[in-house]
Amino acid sequence: MTGDCPHNTSAINTPTAYNRDTLTHVELIWVEKTIEHWIRFGRVAKERIIDRRRRIVSFAPGSIFAFLRWQSNNYGTILSRIAIVRAVRPNEPYQTLPYVRPGGNILLNAESWPKVERILQIIDAIEAQGIDPADVSPDHWRHVHNRLTARLEPRTYTQARHSAWLKCRRASR
Repeated sequence: MTGDCPHNTSAINTPTAYNRDTLTHVELIWVEKTIEHWIRFGRVAKERIIDRRRRIVSFAPGSIFAFLRWQSNNYGTILSRIAIVRAVRPNEPYQTLPYVRPGGNILLNAESWPKVERILQIIDAIEAQGIDPADVSPDHWRHVHNRLTARLEPRTYTQARHSAWLKCRRASR
């Protein structure tokens, strides 16, 4: 960039369809055996169907959801990703993520089927205890991300840890 171009700083504050409301929007696409986006867990606040292959689901600020993306071609799987994201509040900093508007606080991010499969197993184990993964401590999801990145086994999320998290969350309100 040479600096000769005038900068339009007013565009930064221009409202868009996404920042007029406080929700985090996720575009889901389903073209069978080619591209599939889906939500593994999370409480959908709003849903809009665009056509038979696309829809947009929205999450309230502070809610946690898991977003999976899978894609293949004639030779097999070319993309497997999972992100566990906390929906951000207005004016809160966030990380960008494809198909998520405006973005979110990424608690866990993994790529490749073996890692995605391991995270799905961890989610299943949490659900087997009767705990909704959307209610799990954000710190636990960060812990799982860090341990798996280091090729170590994460600690199990137990009822005792969950109770401690719920008490801490109530006390901070």
